[in-house]
Amino acid sequence: MDDRTHSWLRPLVAVFVGAAFFLPLYLVVVNVFKPGAEIVPHPAALPLPPTLDNVDAVLSRPDNLFTFGLINSIAVTALSITILTVLSAMLGHYLARSKRVLAKVAMVTLLCGLMIPVPVILEPITGVLKTLGLMTTLQGLILVNVGYYVPFGVLLFMGFVRSVPLELEEAAELDGASKLRVFWQVVFPLLRPASASVLIFLGVWIWNDFLTPLILLGPDSGTTVTVGVYRAIGQHQSDFGAVFAFMFLATLPILVFYLALQKNFVKGLTGGAVKG
Repeated sequence: MDDRTHSWLRPLVAVFVGAAFFLPLYLVVVNVFKPGAEIVPHPAALPLPPTLDNVDAVLSRPDNLFTFGLINSIAVTALSITILTVLSAMLGHYLARSKRVLAKVAMVTLLCGLMIPVPVILEPITGVLKTLGLMTTLQGLILVNVGYYVPFGVLLFMGFVRSVPLELEEAAELDGASKLRVFWQVVFPLLRPASASVLIFLGVWIWNDFLTPLILLGPDSGTTVTVGVYRAIGQHQSDFGAVFAFMFLATLPILVFYLALQKNFVKGLTGGAVKG
């Protein structure tokens, strides 16, 4: 292809891909503010006039499905990503700096964990949680999230730690600082971009997870916002406006979270490519 072909082909592909991603978002947003009777016959039409009845229907449900799901999702996501960030940063720093054979074995073992899909290990996980008395509890769900996602966090932090000059740590140790103090006061502050990337990636994955909380929390022990969308759809559900409103409200918190951390997001992804 010559340059003239590229000049119109790339914008065309970009428009097509952008439209493919934008269309589902458009359908959700316009149907949130549209009366339920108009959604099925005119799903893509603009909401004229717009209404907040669908949002009010979700927030005023007698079973408080959205409120309970929102509280549980915030608690599970916040605690999971906080623990994951700290553990991944510490373990990633150790594996990146260590020359021991056991460290290499541990790194390979963690990387193998990235290849195992969640549905494959849900059955043995439920057995372990039942033995520990953590089945149908938020603590059990948080523990599973930490165990499953820590390999990804370690992999990202390892690449970024290699871009941190080793001389900084050696200078701090010469001044009498312990290894733990060197990590918290010298290394960890420099890992802010990587921390933002881990928080965003894992926060979005955990917030949007459906299968794991559905199985581990059970039908009687609470719900998350994603499971709440599923439970809001009954066998004879016809209130599509409320369903769209539920999805819209469930997306807002994680969207705000992403916008708050996006400044350091790209830095964290590219920082590990600088060195090592």
